[in-house]
Amino acid sequence: MNQILVAGIDAGSSAIKLSLYDGRQMENISCPSGWNPKEQAANLLAAALGAQNADTPAYIVGTGYGRSNLPFVTKAMTEITCHARGASYLLPAAKTVLDIGGQDAKAIRTDDSGKVLDFVMNDKCAAGTGRFLQVMANALGLDVAEIGQLEVGAPNQECTINAMCTVFAESEVIGLVNRGVPREAIIGALYTSIAKRVAAMAAGIQPTSPVAFTGGVARNQALGRELADRLGLTVITHEQAIFAGSIGAALYAWDAVRTK
Repeated sequence: MNQILVAGIDAGSSAIKLSLYDGRQMENISCPSGWNPKEQAANLLAAALGAQNADTPAYIVGTGYGRSNLPFVTKAMTEITCHARGASYLLPAAKTVLDIGGQDAKAIRTDDSGKVLDFVMNDKCAAGTGRFLQVMANALGLDVAEIGQLEVGAPNQECTINAMCTVFAESEVIGLVNRGVPREAIIGALYTSIAKRVAAMAAGIQPTSPVAFTGGVARNQALGRELADRLGLTVITHEQAIFAGSIGAALYAWDAVRTK
């Protein structure tokens, strides 16, 4: 890497994401947040620097829920700002971002440079988030990875998830399981329910096509297809979409050192 190295750290509710950037290459790595996110983030940074035999970054931007608990960062920035910039870097054609993380879902409209023009966020409950999917997966006797790999059945009038409150939706899922409804059909109903809520939220910023789908949940291709149907727009993602926040943070860190 170059002599100048910067870092972006996204301290999320379920994972710590780290991006190292030297103006040419973006290196991304992650680990679970665990019970001590501050320690996890520090260890992740030390491990990444050690693997590259690199010195302490010239500038570190922290973002995400745990950004205020990272004493080693140079500056903390909001996740909306960093996710928008990171999504624009990964998927420059998109001017609308749908980011679904562990505890929140957000829709962001950006300009060509990734600057936020408008946004709306659901951070008051777990509905439509990674946590919501995790609880529903557990109710089906699966983990989140498995629920994303199963074939999705078409929901019908006898298989719908009407509640978006996690507790009530879990009860609905358990009831469907007890009635012998196939898991594939229940998962299809869950995706429809999540996509309807997220699409309704996104309508507030007047989304345009293509839409960048980021965050940990973006790995779920079936949910991405359901979102596209509900939005009536093309939804695209990237293999590094989970790192949108840390990438955006690293880019802002690079801006900071280059303007000194």
